[in-house]
Amino acid sequence: MNNIRNSAKAIIIEDDKILLTCNEDTQGIFYLLPGGGQLHGESLDEALVRECMEEAGVLVSVGDLLLVRDYISDNHEFAEQDDDIHQVEFMFRCRIAEGDIHVGKVPDDWQTGVEWVDVNKLHDTRLFPAAIMESVQRIARGERPDTCYLGDVN
Repeated sequence: MNNIRNSAKAIIIEDDKILLTCNEDTQGIFYLLPGGGQLHGESLDEALVRECMEEAGVLVSVGDLLLVRDYISDNHEFAEQDDDIHQVEFMFRCRIAEGDIHVGKVPDDWQTGVEWVDVNKLHDTRLFPAAIMESVQRIARGERPDTCYLGDVN
């Protein structure tokens, strides 16, 4: 029996720029929201605070839940690499409470850094999940996303 993994992700937007982890695979550079898997006995906001400290070196304050997505690997282009993964991602509005963005010991082999990316240029980036681009742009304008639950998207 396979388990469903919960993941908490941070949407951190300042001055029309969003904080993303920069990563590299065989196809080149790609970007992800900072965050990661929830541990047993850990709340989603605790997971998010821990993951942002690990990946970006910043302490975040966790705000509203903005977006939720399923990722069922068998339904997407990375099915061969992502061996039977089912992950539910909870994306929260966050603010940097303290700390300077840096990358020390990077927890993921493919993460190469952390970058502020212009939300108006997201369509020029390889962002996962790509389905959040329009919602992120709405959030940057001070609007709510059209929907909270995005479905099984990548």
